[in-house]
Amino acid sequence: MNSLAAFPIPVSVLTGFLGAGKTTLLNRLLKDPELTDTAVIINEFGDVAIDHLLVEKASDGVIELSDGCLCCTVRGELLDTLADLVDRLQTGRIARLSRVVIETTGLADPVPVLQSIMGHPALLHAFRLDGVITVVDAVNGSATLDAHVEAVKQVAVADRIVLTKADLVDDAEWLDALEARLLRINPGAEIRAVDTAVARLLQCGLYDPESKTADVRRWLGEAHAHDHHGEHDHHHHHHDHDHGHDHDHQHAHGHDARIGSFSLTHAGPLPFSTVEMFLDLLLSTQGDRLLRIKGIVELMEDRERPLVIHGVQKLLHPPARLPSWPDAVRGTRLVLIGIDLPRDYVERLFAAFVNKPAIDTPDRQAMENNPLAIAGL
Repeated sequence: MNSLAAFPIPVSVLTGFLGAGKTTLLNRLLKDPELTDTAVIINEFGDVAIDHLLVEKASDGVIELSDGCLCCTVRGELLDTLADLVDRLQTGRIARLSRVVIETTGLADPVPVLQSIMGHPALLHAFRLDGVITVVDAVNGSATLDAHVEAVKQVAVADRIVLTKADLVDDAEWLDALEARLLRINPGAEIRAVDTAVARLLQCGLYDPESKTADVRRWLGEAHAHDHHGEHDHHHHHHDHDHGHDHDHQHAHGHDARIGSFSLTHAGPLPFSTVEMFLDLLLSTQGDRLLRIKGIVELMEDRERPLVIHGVQKLLHPPARLPSWPDAVRGTRLVLIGIDLPRDYVERLFAAFVNKPAIDTPDRQAMENNPLAIAGL
């Protein structure tokens, strides 16, 4: 019987619109020797042409491949499938389980899948959301983003974007325009080619598998944003407070304009109660619009062990601490991605709690003294 020391198991969510190339990527997942002891959860086997020839046995919706990889169908609820994997691991029917990959349907809004992973009390000790990988078709991606807000949300919540079928596009300007659009929607995402090593594609959580330490800058998307906007300091880059170069500006693509990504920063430590109250009020008033929030906080109560914040809509992962600061940058850094999320409101709310100057208005002082007034309560 496996001990609970194997938990929590990292979960990667693989999403992308119909025809984007998820099936091809899934087959590469199943064949990659580095992904032994990985379970791949798909919606229906009939919808995915599994071309892996080394099928050892199939039972109860689980196909076990001879190299140790598993394929599972979502039987009813995703939570049931995840709970079944835990049961199989604990009872020895699965020898080892190092990672779970969940493939969403092409029409799916990925947020409910993320909520399922982060919001079920019985599964919180067993699984942790490692990252979201979104597959985008280079040929039809722009038209898909124009037509379907779900596709825009898939890009917005991604930690990594995999660009497929780029070899079918002869126009370099077309590809450049698509990549620029993807980065407007999600400036913190890394864009990778489909031929990137599959195992490396999945490794986009807080911890760097090579160094075995937390890579906060990469996890928050700061490294990628800095790479594309080198004139800005990496923790004060342009979508922190340069309103002239905002990522949620209006432009030709209607769905894109609804998505906003921005950062909240504070240079010093904060009391845990302040962080808790800010998050409670933010989630209660804007949770439906908040797609993801990630961050790291320096607490007054324990300045040497930063608090990790990770949430999806109204759900926050239980508070976790890093054993130490992985880099020289301390303070608070929060990255928010939302759809129709009022940036001005969120910035004012944060300023009120951390006693930080916000945009000048005649009633700014009153709003800072009464955070509830900002929420209209």
